[in-house]
Amino acid sequence: MIRTLLAAAALSLCTMASHAQYAPEHLRVPPGFSVELWAKVDNPRAMTLGGAGRVYVGSRKGHVSAVPFDGTTMKAGAAVRIADGLNMPVGVAWRKGDLYVSSVDRIVKLPGIDSRLEAPPAPQLVSDRFPGDRAHGWKFIAFGPDDKLYVPVGAPCNICDRGQEGYASIMRMNADGSDLEVFARGVRNSVGFDWHPKTGELWFTDNGRDWLGDDTPACELNRAARAGLHFGYPYCHAGNVADPEFGKGKACSEYTAPALRLGAHVAPLGMRFYDGPQFPDEYRGALFVAEHGSWNRSRPDGYRVMVARLDGDRVESYTPFMEGFLGRNDAVQGRPADLLTLPDGSLLVSDDHANAIYRVRWNGTRHAAGDAARH
Repeated sequence: MIRTLLAAAALSLCTMASHAQYAPEHLRVPPGFSVELWAKVDNPRAMTLGGAGRVYVGSRKGHVSAVPFDGTTMKAGAAVRIADGLNMPVGVAWRKGDLYVSSVDRIVKLPGIDSRLEAPPAPQLVSDRFPGDRAHGWKFIAFGPDDKLYVPVGAPCNICDRGQEGYASIMRMNADGSDLEVFARGVRNSVGFDWHPKTGELWFTDNGRDWLGDDTPACELNRAARAGLHFGYPYCHAGNVADPEFGKGKACSEYTAPALRLGAHVAPLGMRFYDGPQFPDEYRGALFVAEHGSWNRSRPDGYRVMVARLDGDRVESYTPFMEGFLGRNDAVQGRPADLLTLPDGSLLVSDDHANAIYRVRWNGTRHAAGDAARH
């Protein structure tokens, strides 16, 4: 009997290791969509699309992985470790054949990585002009429409006033590390951003401060219409909560209010505008947000993928898209971290708790989806 159980367990592990696609029963998506395991990756956080048939994945555990995939079927192969020994290399950004990787105090790159997965190059330094604080020190990075690399610098604390030192900001620089400048201020800890496909404006998530209670302040979805805006931290939170320590003598009206107040402590991380060809029309231009989930709330919140639909620069709805990361009795079964659209328009969702990347596909008809949306 014991041998039978061990053999069954071994077979189950082998099946998982082979990356065979299956429908994770605990995850729920709207009618017409399906979700499957796409790849197993250790601690997957931020993702970026590389050259043909390549997805690169950062982590908080010191390594970066590549997932090769078939350009026709989108089926993933086994993940390949391409860098080790880095300091929380969460962020990855691909540009002209090179993979840029964030470490806590620096940005490095792996040149020509697409064709060098079996013998990856040593990381080359791009810039080491960032603080070394581990608190909120991991960084999501991405190249903007201006071809500059955007790099957030989180506050090295729950609440402190160190913006004059460059903390609590989103910075940007050229691809060679030159011309480093602050783009946005008053940003406590952004771990995800993207640019509006029509306006080119930067939208970003921001994690609200802790220890003011279960329900305040809200985490934020922000819109940066231009460079130089201040989003309130540490003086004002979520556009309407003056900080009890640093908000004295300040008015929330002095700062840029969020485009949307999210739940308190939901920990929004990755966010992406959907620009793929597969999902129904009502998802074109919509904004997907991975809520990683609360860690210090008496009743957990977040732990889901949400979708925001916009009317111009106004968020007109914010509704669940992918749920089930919290199980019975609030048992944590997963924590979504980032999102990425594959070339066929399907959507990847990284889950750093389950060491998995899921793929969401549309299997219905556009007409039926449109009818459902109107009722």
